[in-house]
Amino acid sequence: MTYTSRVFNHSKKLRNAPNLLRQEHSTLVRWFSKKARPFSSKGDDILKIPGERYRDCNCPSTASFGHTYRAINTDTITSLGILKGNVSRTAMKMGIPVTGSLLSKGFSGSCMHLRRGFSSDSGLPAHQKIGMPSLSPTMTEGNIARWLKKEGDKISPGEVLCEVETDKATVEMECMEEGYLAKIIQGDGAKEIKVGEVIAITVEEEEDIAKFKDYKPSPSDAAAESKGLSDSTPPKKEEVKEEPTSSPEPKSSKASAAPSTEGRIFASPLARKLAEEHNVPLSSIKGTGPDGSIVKADIEDYLASRGKEGSLTAPKVTDTMALDYTDLPHSQIRKITASRLLLSKQTIPHYYLTVDTCVDKLMDLRSQLNSIQEASGGKRISINDLVIKAAALALRKVPQCNSSWTNDYIRQYHNVNINVAVQTDNGLFVPVVKDADKKGLSKISEEVKQLAQKAKENSLKPADYEGGTFTVSNLGGPFGIKQFCAIINPPQSGILAIGSAEKRVVPGTGPDEFKFASFMSVTLSCDHRVIDGAIGAEWLKAFKSYIENPESMLL
Repeated sequence: MTYTSRVFNHSKKLRNAPNLLRQEHSTLVRWFSKKARPFSSKGDDILKIPGERYRDCNCPSTASFGHTYRAINTDTITSLGILKGNVSRTAMKMGIPVTGSLLSKGFSGSCMHLRRGFSSDSGLPAHQKIGMPSLSPTMTEGNIARWLKKEGDKISPGEVLCEVETDKATVEMECMEEGYLAKIIQGDGAKEIKVGEVIAITVEEEEDIAKFKDYKPSPSDAAAESKGLSDSTPPKKEEVKEEPTSSPEPKSSKASAAPSTEGRIFASPLARKLAEEHNVPLSSIKGTGPDGSIVKADIEDYLASRGKEGSLTAPKVTDTMALDYTDLPHSQIRKITASRLLLSKQTIPHYYLTVDTCVDKLMDLRSQLNSIQEASGGKRISINDLVIKAAALALRKVPQCNSSWTNDYIRQYHNVNINVAVQTDNGLFVPVVKDADKKGLSKISEEVKQLAQKAKENSLKPADYEGGTFTVSNLGGPFGIKQFCAIINPPQSGILAIGSAEKRVVPGTGPDEFKFASFMSVTLSCDHRVIDGAIGAEWLKAFKSYIENPESMLL
């Protein structure tokens, strides 16, 4: 009988499987009979009896836990040992850890990036590595705001482990399994942690905590950090330390034979850093390292030839005027705001349409509604609430503006979800009022106040800011800005900038007649790939109609 094996590590939780506890791994056996049958059939089970050979027992697929192993179609196991086919029900019952990184389809990896660790030569007990979770579609790295659990604390599913500062808000990260927090790898205030990078270790038994006191992640755990590097980065050359010689001629002759690979210059990281600090072009240096690569000694020789032996220390400050300044570290929300708005201005063809709207009737209606709200104990309605409602109704009337651009098509949304820009001490947030066209003014006012308060407390959840189809930014009411042009919030195709209201003199019908009226300037920023000028003008016409005839919004 010929067989091959596949090893699966197992958890300490398999206490009711005595056969598994006697060894470090359980074994799945691929069985070949003496007949011409290339693969074991799906109904064949293998029973492993200690001290005896593997026997074909033809047990049912629901045999007792821990004693039978359903055969897997091993033809679906690649040379790297990654499962791409069907995993047996028995294997799943046994708790063999399966993650999205192991299966190509049928399973999805947890956003928590949990990874099971097992006993090894280092003597570490079974443990679980908790990675930085991906808490939003655009998140690539995060910061640890603070840990709510300490090392040694018992943890249960649903309990909050720590607060993670994402690219949009601060989110609570909950525990997925019961156990003990053995080691915190990334402490309070840790910055720029890549998604998937290990931040903590948990164990199942309290007595195992002490074994992780001096634990440090292995290099393989940190390998995920380098995945973002370009594939074109040349392989890292090991720096070769050479004894200084009195004459550089041998080095030059050696370097002359160095092969040139498509014009790329190979240099050690230390040599590149030293060359960058002293503005030395690598193309002007002949390397003496392996295969003609440039090493630190080559840079030092080059600087020495220019009479700069003393410049190998930190560059001297030659500024005659010393400026007094403070460097403020980027917060996560500031970095993502910068990258997204830069992307917007660089890739979206903006154009702007401005119109003045008379808001006298709108302010009169607001006064009447607030009188009713105060009498009923409700919250006051703001001009911004009325603007959100008018914008939502205009989007329903002109749905082309409620769309976004993709390379293959223009996606037109059936939901009208309005993002509202809120400035806080932590940065700019844009929580969303969903289905604003279907909600009353009182409901919109209540939601906007709740979301603004959450934004100021830095406690917005992903559901509070994801899914917007259009944005409203108001700098008029809070700050008195007369008129401005806003940057489109991708992937949306429009954003409305609201200026302040001001009284103006309006000519009457007669030569000596005039009256006063309040006008508010609004500017619509459009993505010309999606919204043509006439469509944008049509939307502004509908918006102006709702603002100047606000009773129509109540119909």
